[in-house]
Amino acid sequence: MTTEPKAQATRAELEAALPYIMAAQKDAGHVEMLCLRPDYGQRHFVPQIAVTARDGIPGERWATRPWLRDGEGSPHPGIQICILSRRVLDLVWRDRSNIVHPGDTFITDMDLSEANLPAGQRLHVGSAVLEVSDIFNDACVKWAARYGAASRLWINDPAHRALRLRGILCRVAQDGMIRAGDRVSKSPAFPAREGVDSPPAQG
Repeated sequence: MTTEPKAQATRAELEAALPYIMAAQKDAGHVEMLCLRPDYGQRHFVPQIAVTARDGIPGERWATRPWLRDGEGSPHPGIQICILSRRVLDLVWRDRSNIVHPGDTFITDMDLSEANLPAGQRLHVGSAVLEVSDIFNDACVKWAARYGAASRLWINDPAHRALRLRGILCRVAQDGMIRAGDRVSKSPAFPAREGVDSPPAQG
């Protein structure tokens, strides 16, 4: 038995929440709602996942059905991992009885903006290292259907793009294990690389 659907966030509510969202800590978040997506619409909350530079998250659909490919037609490494702000999730995911979790790899209470986590920034998460990509997560049509068209417009507002309100996308820079509750820490050093996600993406 399902409960009555809850109203989706309005644009006014979303705008009013921006100061609170951007006041999230700049570093030292923690992994929350660690999630596997073995197929479309499926969400498995798990205590740990293994991640690899070659396969992303083994068992997920990135290797076989990615939504973005690189210039050679291979799954784009810059979308192996997705991370969403808990403050944004709490704002938009109101009807948890009837609407599915967005499916991000994990949630964390951190500032995910370009100013705090520029492309190339590395994150130590458990024994893995992730690298923030330069690919913008614009929220798909499923996001709009689940959490409201207003939230998709809010995410894609030109004035908000640098805030990355739909979260960040990352590649796996070092294989490792990520566990629920692990610390998410910024690396002080950037890798010496030409670009973050070469070759160029082809959507």
